[in-house]
Formats: sequence, C-alpha cells, structure tokens
Amino acid sequence: MTKGGRIYRISTVIIILLCGMTQGKLMWTVQAKEPSLPPHLIQSVSGQDIYRGMIALDLSYCPVLGEEDAERACENVRDSIVRIDMENAYGSGVIFRMTDDGLIIATNRHVLEYWRDEAGVIWFPQGFYVSARVLGSAQDCDVGFLRVENGEIGMETLLTLRSVPLDEAVYAALSEGDMAFCLGADRTAGEVVYQEASVGETGRYIDIFDGEMLYLHGFAKEGMSGGGIFDGYGHMIGLLAGGTWQNEVAGVPVDQVLQAYREIVGE
Repeated sequence: MTKGGRIYRISTVIIILLCGMTQGKLMWTVQAKEPSLPPHLIQSVSGQDIYRGMIALDLSYCPVLGEEDAERACENVRDSIVRIDMENAYGSGVIFRMTDDGLIIATNRHVLEYWRDEAGVIWFPQGFYVSARVLGSAQDCDVGFLRVENGEIGMETLLTLRSVPLDEAVYAALSEGDMAFCLGADRTAGEVVYQEASVGETGRYIDIFDGEMLYLHGFAKEGMSGGGIFDGYGHMIGLLAGGTWQNEVAGVPVDQVLQAYREIVGE
C-alpha cells in the first residue's frame, strides 16, 4: 500500500450541532404573507472540525473494559501499536497522544538511537506508513517521542485512530499478580505480537536501565521494544523496554513516560 494510503474500513463519526433559535411575536397584516424561513439549524462541519471536537471531548482514546479480560482489552488497543522502521532495524511504539496538529508516538530512547528523520517510517496495523520526526528523548529514562504531522495522514483515516488510555492512579494501584499483556511489532509490517503477562513489581531497580522499572513475568520478542504494556482492562501501564529468556519483562512505568513527555513538550 502506498505511503499515507486509504484504509478500506473507515468509521464515520457524525456530530449534529443544535443551535438555539428565538421566536418572535407573529404580526398579522391585512394581506397574508409567506412566513420567512428560519435560519439553518444544522451547519456543515469539516473532518478537521470533527477531529478537534474528538480531542476536546476526550473521545480520542481507546475504550477500557469494566472487568479484566486481556484478550478483549487487546482488541481495543492493538491498532494503537505501530512499527518503527529504521532501514536496518525496527522497533515498536504506541500512539501516545492525538493533538490538533498531529500524532505523538512514544517509544524507547534506545529505539530512537537508530532513527533518521529522512529515512525512518512508521507502519500502522491498518496497512499504511508515514514519515515522522523526533520530538525528543528523556535523559533519565528509556523514553523518546516521535511526531507525525496530520498532513501525513488523510483526515478520514485520522478519524479512525485512537491513542492509548493512560492513568497514573491505575499504575499506583497495581499489585503483584495482576493481569497484564504486552503488544509490539512483529517482523512482518502491519502485524502485532500479543503476549500475556502478570505484574511482578512496579519499582524494581534494574542495572542495565539504571532506574526503577515495571517488572513482569512474561515473554517479549525481538522488535517489541517501545511497545505497550497494558493491564487487564486496557490501560497502558508501561513501555516495553527489554526481556530475558527466563520469562522476565521490563518496562518503563507509565508515570515516568508521562513525566518525560511533560518535560520535553513543556506542559
């Protein structure tokens, strides 16, 4: 499929604007006249208007479940996982934020060490790819961000995308043994790898990352670095950063990801 190409399944979002109308007194004359037409009640809106409305109303996030179910939660968030292609290497990322001007993709800082703006592309599970540029990387944790301009993606396609749901309070409430799963890019562009896991510790110090990490019991494949770690409801709780052959997974906690973003963009 060509760069920024059209997706075959497109959801339509319809917003109806209801405008208030005041009604004046009716005045009768000797000769009856045709009543004047009321002002238009429904105004046309552009795709950009609908998109900005979604963001303003917090409708740009993937839904979360009311009860734990990792497989169902995966279906809600899997299309927010992207593959980051860097010529001779690839990694994963998540749609972290949708803004008026573009998409923010979160990934690992170590993934972005291979990135070049002029050559790198981001593949979406829906089957298209786009250019991006580095927004910045954190100094204190393994987190970095890419920015995709809205012009790279057709508006109809943009309206079908969703960012991952994040909540620092959800992370703070995690306990050992809680259900979790990891999502990342596969070797085949457009494919997503799903691996079930369980929470081990939320603040284990790991030397190789020189910081406290989210530690899970589970499995991660090569190329999944920068992908998402989610709880059983579908909240993102971390960015996948590494794993071992002993079924151990390490991720950057979501509170560190949010703090890195605030520092980089100045929010």
